[in-house]
Amino acid sequence: MKTLTLVRHAKSSWKDTSLADRDRPLNKRGKRDAPEMGRRIVAAGIRPSLIVSSPAVRAWTTAKVIANAIGYPREFLQRDNTLYLASVNGILDVIASQDVGFNNLMLVGHNPGFTDFANYLVPGLTNNLPTSGVVSVELDTDEWALYDRPDTQLLLYDFPKNPA
Repeated sequence: MKTLTLVRHAKSSWKDTSLADRDRPLNKRGKRDAPEMGRRIVAAGIRPSLIVSSPAVRAWTTAKVIANAIGYPREFLQRDNTLYLASVNGILDVIASQDVGFNNLMLVGHNPGFTDFANYLVPGLTNNLPTSGVVSVELDTDEWALYDRPDTQLLLYDFPKNPA
C-alpha cells in the first residue's frame, strides 16, 4: 500500500504584474492558510516520507510552510520542474519516477492539473481543488506507476474554507 497526498499551492499574489507567473509569491491569505492546512494534515495522521514540489515560488513556499508545520525536514524537500502547471500525464510521470522505498508521497503543485488528477484518483471528487486544498488517498499498490489507476481509498479531502 502507498499513500499519495496532493496539495494545491496556497493563494498567491497578483499584486506585482511585472513578475513572471513562476515568481508570484503567496498573498496574506495564502500565508495564513498554508500552516493551517499543515496542522490539518498532521491531525489526519498523514506523514509523508517524501515531499516533491513545483519550483514556482507559490508552490515551493507552500511546500516549505507545510513541511515546517508537519515536522518534515526542509532539507529533504525536492523540486521537480515537471510539476509546474503539469497535466495528469505529467503528474503520473513524476509519481512513477519516485523510488518504491517511499511509501507516503506528497506533491505540491497547481490547477487545473491537480483537480484533474484528484478526479483521476477519486472520480467525481471535485470540480475545483481550492488553493491550499489537500487530497490524500491510500493506493492499493506497491508501485508508484499509476498509469493503470489502482483502487483508492480517500483519506482526506480538505481545504481552508471547508465547513467541516
